[in-house]
Amino acid sequence: MSAQIDIGRDTNGQSIFIDLEELLATRLLVQGNSGSGKSHLLRRLLEECAGMVQQVVIDPEGDFVTLADHFGHVVIDGAAYSPKEIEMLAGRVRQHRASVVLALEELEVEQQIRCAALFLTALFDAPREHWYPALVVVDEAQMFAPAAAGEMNDDTRRMTLSAMTNLMCRGRKRGLAGIVATQRLAKLAKNVAAEASNFLMGRTFLDIDMQRAADLLGMDRRQAERIRDLQRGQFLGLGPAVSRRPVAVHVGAVRTGGKNAAQVLLPLPDAPGDEMEALLTNRLMEAAAADQPARRPAPPPRPAVDLEQALTAAPVAKQAETPPAPKPAAPSQPPRSAAEAAQETPDVMTVTRELASSEGATFRPAAALFRDFAIRCRQRGIASAHVDLVAFRRLFAFALAGLDRLDPHRRALVEGMAGKVGEDVLAPYLALVVAAATGDAMPQEHELARLYGSSSPSRVRRLLDHLERAGLIVVREDFGGERSITVPGIAALTAPGETA
Repeated sequence: MSAQIDIGRDTNGQSIFIDLEELLATRLLVQGNSGSGKSHLLRRLLEECAGMVQQVVIDPEGDFVTLADHFGHVVIDGAAYSPKEIEMLAGRVRQHRASVVLALEELEVEQQIRCAALFLTALFDAPREHWYPALVVVDEAQMFAPAAAGEMNDDTRRMTLSAMTNLMCRGRKRGLAGIVATQRLAKLAKNVAAEASNFLMGRTFLDIDMQRAADLLGMDRRQAERIRDLQRGQFLGLGPAVSRRPVAVHVGAVRTGGKNAAQVLLPLPDAPGDEMEALLTNRLMEAAAADQPARRPAPPPRPAVDLEQALTAAPVAKQAETPPAPKPAAPSQPPRSAAEAAQETPDVMTVTRELASSEGATFRPAAALFRDFAIRCRQRGIASAHVDLVAFRRLFAFALAGLDRLDPHRRALVEGMAGKVGEDVLAPYLALVVAAATGDAMPQEHELARLYGSSSPSRVRRLLDHLERAGLIVVREDFGGERSITVPGIAALTAPGETA
């Protein structure tokens, strides 16, 4: 899986890429006047890296909720939850590594700011074991990190500035990579803007904004005039994740569209003047005297169990295109393990093995694999409702590693060892365990890379370092550079295998 994402073309028609791994470490600032194409740029970036990294979008206008239709994002309606529930949701977003869109369009401006601040703070305060890498996109960032106090009260301003400063200044060590987009740099707090190392500057006309943009891009005052001449969808990019020198980018096409489409000219109604006047004034007094409907009815209280379903059951239901299971009246039973699911329905494992043996399977997103799994099961009449996305990922790892090659006793031992290993590294770890248990040579680096869904040797080395730090394997390297891997806890292991 490449860490390079294509965002558009330069003036010569060459592709311009963003290094996703570098972006996670260095953050991004996007600026452009209304209509310059900021939202289009953010949408292109999110679409191109969907499935590669967790995404959290703070969406004050509801522009990005359509990502859920194509990429399985969970849409969180900020108006439907209490402040405590918003904090709980943020914690579960980090725990389950769910890609979400926090939609705030149904709230008043100050409520939007407080809701986003609570959500960002809870993301930042997540336990260390949940510090997974995630892109955090904040559209209209000048609302959430204003340079001046404006009309919001002091408590709200302190809360939101603290949340945005933590995201941009200290979020990297917690896996949070901030991407902030603003209409005007002059309205964005300087301590937030200054923490970004990558910049994409769109069209702007005010001298103060042009000068700040030119300063960030390393351009002189005369060159700053280029910013005024940019067309819609054109940006000047600079930064370690984009380019070491300023480069012009014309953002590419997107697959999803905003809920609020761009305005286009439409024919005016051809009703005569007296008919139009009648339409405007008919029963006007009665309508004015009637009670006006509330902007939005108060949502009913939601039990905590619904919050878990919003992050686990809902994405699975959308991806598998099956209706969600009805809520049980009695307390639910403990979830079954992947091994128990396979024993109850052996055909489920057959379908999983077919998927695992298909070409390029490990390079596909887990959500897409799970959707294919559910469709194949339905086509064959195999019950698979009890296998959720988490259980499927473990079954898929079992199939990739060839666990069926082991006798029942060794298989049970290996499954017990894999119980606390994360799904993202489970397949390569199990391949090492199976090789140790059978006495075979350890997988070569290219095979581990395939199981890991990567083609990068450096990522395989980092994977082995991670497994060793977790105490799952022991890696020894001699002076000649030959590496041997030992898996603790396998009684049948007689000698360490070799990898290249």
